Amino acid sequence: MSKTGAGNPSRPGSWRQGLQLIEIKSRREVERMRQAGRVVAQVLQEIAERLEPGWTTADIDAYAERRVAELNALPSFKGYYGFPACVCVSINHEVVHGIPSPHKVVQPGDIVKVDLGAMVEGWHADSCITIGLEPLSEAARDLIDTAAQALQVGIAHVRHGVWLQDVSGAIEDYIQGRGYSVVKQYVGHGVGRNLHEEPQFPHYRTPELPNPKLRAGMTLAIEPMVTAGGEATRVLPDRWTVVTVDGSWSAQFEHTILVTESGAEILTDRTPFQS
Repeated sequence: MSKTGAGNPSRPGSWRQGLQLIEIKSRREVERMRQAGRVVAQVLQEIAERLEPGWTTADIDAYAERRVAELNALPSFKGYYGFPACVCVSINHEVVHGIPSPHKVVQPGDIVKVDLGAMVEGWHADSCITIGLEPLSEAARDLIDTAAQALQVGIAHVRHGVWLQDVSGAIEDYIQGRGYSVVKQYVGHGVGRNLHEEPQFPHYRTPELPNPKLRAGMTLAIEPMVTAGGEATRVLPDRWTVVTVDGSWSAQFEHTILVTESGAEILTDRTPFQS
């Protein structure tokens, strides 16, 4: 779930750069986040393998909520600022924060973004995938691939001592180099004890947000949103669902990562759960 930033109270293990207070997680705290990340990864992989035309977005939400409970975790999103569901489900031109509905049916050819957060013993992990329903157009397939690769490009640039916006710039360059746009109204974020923490993590270069150096022990949700048209978005009357202004389709992938001395550990890696 994307955000434009949130504050965080001072605590041991925090690191301040300018006005930003960024948590450095302990080994114990990281292990709780690994557990939450494994829950998120497993449930998203199960949804990716099972989703088919005829499911409603409410069906996706019900499946996710049941599986999160069975895996001894709590949903991070339900009730968060009043959000009514366990997952955000956004289809085609819907960019992010779509509210699940029993009246919204997944159709052949759709691209479906499923965003899930889970909490284990007070610690969160957050991830999003885009699922393409066959028969998928080549344009939709390329859009999905661009979003997936943009996230991997960003993660590949993460390591201790790197400026955050060096990662942002690498993501932006890749997306624009493929002929797509980066959504700028919603950004990634720190994650841990709170679903949204400092720092804000734009997927583009900007002087309007802080640019801290990454430090080992930071945990971040990186989540580039890619559109086939313009970057402009608007919020629907439900006050949650974000859509592209021009109606172009969008795709998104997100991982929660741990910054390490030499790179990044993906805490929401789905690979172990792929069949």
